[in-house]
Amino acid sequence: MAYTRDSIPDLSGKTAVVTGANGGLGLETAKVLANKGAHVVMAAHNPAKTAAATEQIRSDVPHASLEVVPLDLASLASVRAAADQIIAAHNVVDILVNNAGVMGLPERPTADGFEMQLGVNHLGHWALTAHLMPALVAAPRARVVTVTSTAHHMGRPVDPDNPHLHGRYAPWRAYGHSKLANYHFAIGLQREFDRAGVRAQSLLAHPGLSNTDLQTTTVAQGGGGLMGSVSHWLAARTGMSAAEGAMPQIRAATDPRAKGGELYAPRFINNGPPVRRPLLRPGADQAIAALWRVSERETGIALKV
Repeated sequence: MAYTRDSIPDLSGKTAVVTGANGGLGLETAKVLANKGAHVVMAAHNPAKTAAATEQIRSDVPHASLEVVPLDLASLASVRAAADQIIAAHNVVDILVNNAGVMGLPERPTADGFEMQLGVNHLGHWALTAHLMPALVAAPRARVVTVTSTAHHMGRPVDPDNPHLHGRYAPWRAYGHSKLANYHFAIGLQREFDRAGVRAQSLLAHPGLSNTDLQTTTVAQGGGGLMGSVSHWLAARTGMSAAEGAMPQIRAATDPRAKGGELYAPRFINNGPPVRRPLLRPGADQAIAALWRVSERETGIALKV
């Protein structure tokens, strides 16, 4: 049986944090969770865009319970401030959707000197998840959903000697690198939950080819080159809508039958309804261990369950 919006159980009383909730997949995820009764913390950058997204959700879902928390994943100070604000207001976080991301950008550093795509897509979410861990393990059965991409297949495991690709940078190499880090992070986090004996779950999702502002931003910032233009063209003409593309991460976050360590994605790789897919590239122990060492070293933040 297909998993649709009608399949989603009542989420009343649950608190959900969605990064990048002011556009694309994040906006659709926030809207659906709010419609099902969750209190949604919209953790996002760009205040004007976030305000517009909030108004859009309230227009579509008049009963929505929303909260806005400023979050710039390219700044560890901003991540810490956002997490502190969330923890101060909520002892329990039931759902964390690590959705926000950048793609195919020109080489540039984050505020902390990290390569931007690894910094935003992985290291920022590493720090946020670590800071929110007390509220996650306090939930009856929290879900942490990390959004990867089919591009993880062209990524390489993080190299502890050169995690930021100094001297080797290429926009799409860095993107695949960061998306494989997302993949290994989700698998490694489930192992940590299992090791600690807690009921929290870590799941993966990827949206396939979805027509969102991610492609538009890539082209506008000039880092994607020909591949960025082709991706944008394909997404506009053959990609799923943001509402369709968000369904794998929504299913991972809400399906009562979903289990930690699972991946949800479109049935036909880049298109189709959300289904559980096999882990075709399981995280090697060595790659996950290296990711943990690099993430702790670069951020100065240990992820403790």
